[in-house]
Amino acid sequence: MIDTERITTWLDEVGLPGKGEVTEISYVSGGSQNEIYEIRRGELHGALRIPPSTAPEARDQGILREWRIIEALDGSEVPHTPALGVCTDRSVLGRTFYLMGFVEGWSPVGQKGWPAPFDTDLEARRGLAYQLAEGAALLGTLDWRARGLEGLGRPDGFHERQVDRWTAFFERVKTREVPGFDVAAAWLRTHRPIDFIPGIMHGDYQFANVMFQHGAPAQLAAIIDWEMGTVGDPKLDLAWIVQGWPADTRAPELADSYTDMYGMPSRDQVVQHYADVSGRQVDDLDYYLILAKWKLGVVLEQGYMRANAADGSVSPDQMEKMQMFGPIVLDAIQAAADLAESTDYGR
Repeated sequence: MIDTERITTWLDEVGLPGKGEVTEISYVSGGSQNEIYEIRRGELHGALRIPPSTAPEARDQGILREWRIIEALDGSEVPHTPALGVCTDRSVLGRTFYLMGFVEGWSPVGQKGWPAPFDTDLEARRGLAYQLAEGAALLGTLDWRARGLEGLGRPDGFHERQVDRWTAFFERVKTREVPGFDVAAAWLRTHRPIDFIPGIMHGDYQFANVMFQHGAPAQLAAIIDWEMGTVGDPKLDLAWIVQGWPADTRAPELADSYTDMYGMPSRDQVVQHYADVSGRQVDDLDYYLILAKWKLGVVLEQGYMRANAADGSVSPDQMEKMQMFGPIVLDAIQAAADLAESTDYGR
């Protein structure tokens, strides 16, 4: 729990708005790596992001990386949370934390279907997909050097490192043999994108990590959760969006899926919108799809491994969720291998 007296003192010391004691501190969400609290004091309405006490020490550096990104987005066209302040003095709340402006809007996470009017107005619903793609396009074209993000990532050799980096990671966390892993990895070793223009990438860009403004037309309010943010290849964010996009967005069964994709634009339409906004070519999309599917499987295998370890490091609710990653890992990596064997790209 956040110490009211200490956070009040810190707000005074850094000169943030409001006077007197913080009037509201309420838990919003969190997991093993981060917790978010809503903070109110006078005209100040913020969201405080902090690692729980049980998170690894390295998470404090992760918080600072996130802060660098949201601070760099200030004044840009990229929908983002306002950067208010950061604290590295662990005597204040026990961990490094930052405070951002509280975003008024809604998140697709935890929704039982889309909120009105997106639940019934399919044209308005289509706008959610286009806004999602547009956010990634705007982010990837931002001048990261001019915004002080030199050193955040290592864009030089980005694609050359991917297979070795994620294979080594996979070897540390895998719990079983995964068919197709070597097929996709071998293809990625021998192929490269048509061009590589470094930029800011979110790293886990999807409906789960954005917020929308209330009401129609669809309007992205903020991109959130920057744990995997870096300077790399922004087109991987595009592939992350569409790697699981349904082939037929009019299929009735989509209404019962994790995210109701019924009535959404086609994958090709979403990709074209990204290309139109970003000005980037997308003829090498298959390369990015293979990398995204393969990498998704690798990342989720770690969660599946933690769920199977049953060592008390995850809560029962988290364990149940992570157990569900098992078949998703197999499907994602097999899909990467299948596409690697069937694509005409690079032939």
